[in-house]
Amino acid sequence: MSIGEGAFHILAGLLKSRSGVVLGRDKAHFLESRLLPVAARAKLPDIDALAAALLRPGSEGLAVETVEATLNNETYFYRDAAPFELLRNSVLPALRRERRAARHLRIWCAAASTGQEPYSIAMMLADDADAWAGWNVEIVATDLSRRALDRAEAGVYSQFEVQRGLPIQALLRHFDKEGGHWRLSRDIRRRVRFRQANLAQSFAHLGAFDVVLCRNVLMYFDAAAKADILARMRQMMPTDGCLLLGAAETVLGLGVDFRPDWDNRGLYRAGAADLPAVASA
Repeated sequence: MSIGEGAFHILAGLLKSRSGVVLGRDKAHFLESRLLPVAARAKLPDIDALAAALLRPGSEGLAVETVEATLNNETYFYRDAAPFELLRNSVLPALRRERRAARHLRIWCAAASTGQEPYSIAMMLADDADAWAGWNVEIVATDLSRRALDRAEAGVYSQFEVQRGLPIQALLRHFDKEGGHWRLSRDIRRRVRFRQANLAQSFAHLGAFDVVLCRNVLMYFDAAAKADILARMRQMMPTDGCLLLGAAETVLGLGVDFRPDWDNRGLYRAGAADLPAVASA
């Protein structure tokens, strides 16, 4: 089965307008695999019929379900390891020194999906409780998917999910076994505040942040949208703020007010880009 050109145009347009995500025609198979179950639940025979239904009045609920189905909610605890080591050993200690008078820090995990990333940070802070005694550290986690956020707020994960990246010591210290699943402790869950937000739209209402993690999501946007999102993030950060992107993502070439930390891949600091010198021949 293949998606007709007109249907693909409708679906790709819906996804871009609702989430900012850009899909090329080579993603037709991806759309088909994600949306066939949506069509089946709506009692529609195929993806083309789903696209046609989305144009009819009263289709808002179907549109929300369609966008939800196409979002990539891939995540796991301490994903990629290196960014969390960087936070633990460099970024957070430096900010702790700079903020020692106010003892207040705000961290934003954008595109947090089902919550493993912000909860990993919360566990990391809890495990270093003495260093953060007396501090008010706010962790705000956002995602476009309401379904993913509901799962994140519940803090319940399958055996498979807790085996992906989570050290056994952290599992035993911060989780309780519930049948075939594991529930995060109330102490860790209360450290994270989940809110629905769309990166393609305004997120200024979230306030200012010292650290922003926006990992493995900008790759789904075109260059103009990336530049717009990063520029708006920069407006929410102080001059010593830190941005963490995925290993395959960069701010270079986008004309935004961040400079790479050349010693730490994926880390960007607020301020104009400072390009490394080119060695002479």
